[in-house]
Amino acid sequence: MDQQAKNDNQQPKVKVCGLTKLDQIEELISLNIDFLGFIFYEKSPRYVLSFLTLDEIKSIAHHGKIGVFVNETVENIIEISQQAGLNYIQLHGDESDDFISELKKKLNPEIKLIKVFRVRTELENLKFKIQNLKSEIDYFLFDTDSKSFGGTGKSFDWQILNDLEINKPYFLSGGISEENIENLKLLKQKPFALDINSKFEIEPGNKDVKKILKFKNRLSREATS
Repeated sequence: MDQQAKNDNQQPKVKVCGLTKLDQIEELISLNIDFLGFIFYEKSPRYVLSFLTLDEIKSIAHHGKIGVFVNETVENIIEISQQAGLNYIQLHGDESDDFISELKKKLNPEIKLIKVFRVRTELENLKFKIQNLKSEIDYFLFDTDSKSFGGTGKSFDWQILNDLEINKPYFLSGGISEENIENLKLLKQKPFALDINSKFEIEPGNKDVKKILKFKNRLSREATS
């Protein structure tokens, strides 16, 4: 079995993004959630520094802390990643190859980079961006395009991904819910992880942990069926 076939047979990991509450984070850790997403974008209603300090984030004992940044400076990303003890940096804006190269050179080498592609309908443009991206990126993330840079609760047509040559493991985002995860079987190359957010909230930043557990259990059943 080649590596891609092996990956496709594995249950996707789960990232819960837009976290703001320490008690909910501890609950999610107890559920063995793989990735915890913290949004460092001031225009987001889930802007984490409106709720938690960098020291509080650093104190969270987890190996999958992801900082989400939108068109931020290299210096700020590096400073926040150090002070918050981040393990991954998610670039959700319009960051250029040169920006990514500079960030990679200055960033702690143990921190992995995730580059987001906001999916529209222009497939050729998306193909070009993926094929010409520098190799410093460790993971891709595909999300529904929006002016608010995510958190729309809307899905894009996942089958668009079947027309792409995706040469890195990827996160799938954008309106993922228990109702539509059965559509994952339509994908030739399965996602490395599912990124859930607004469909699992009571209000922005306030997660419905019971609903997340139900989703995680559904994923486990899908993987064994």
